[in-house]
Amino acid sequence: MTKKHKLDKVDRQILFDLQKNGRLSNVELAKNAGISAPPCLRRVRALEDAGVIRGYNAEIDPEAVGYTVTVFAFVGLTSQAEVDLKKFENMILSWEEVRECHMLMGEIDFLLKIVSTDWDDFQKFLTSKLTPAPNVSHVKTAVSIRSEKNLPGVPLEIR
Repeated sequence: MTKKHKLDKVDRQILFDLQKNGRLSNVELAKNAGISAPPCLRRVRALEDAGVIRGYNAEIDPEAVGYTVTVFAFVGLTSQAEVDLKKFENMILSWEEVRECHMLMGEIDFLLKIVSTDWDDFQKFLTSKLTPAPNVSHVKTAVSIRSEKNLPGVPLEIR
C-alpha cells in the first residue's frame, strides 16, 4: 500500500494531465504545469518512484478485440482468515479473465469484474475455475448491459 504523498499544485497538474492522457510529452506536461521540462521529468519520476503513478496503459475497447461479455461476480468465501483471503487473491491474479478484484466489507467478500469473448467462454470460466475454487462458498453474478462511464484514476482537484 502506498503511503499518502504530499502533492503541490504542480504535482496535481501533472497527475491531472497524465490521467487524462498518458501519452502527453514531457514538454506538454511542463508547459501545462508552468515549469520547464527537466524539473517536470524529475517530478514525474519522483511520483513514479513514490508509487503515486503506478503505470501507463492503453484503454482498449473490449468489443473491438472480441470481448463481448462483461460480468460482475459477487463471491463469498467459506473462511475470511487473512491467509485464506490472500490465497484467493493470489489465485485471482493468475486468471486473465478477471480484470478487477475488490475485497468488500459486508455480506460479500469479493467483487470481480470478468470479461469473456462470449457466453460459452464465461460459463466455462464460471464452472471450471471460479465456483470450484478452494474456499469459494457461493457466487452470484450480474451481467453488464452497457457501460456509460468508465473513468480511470481519481477525481483530482487542481487548487
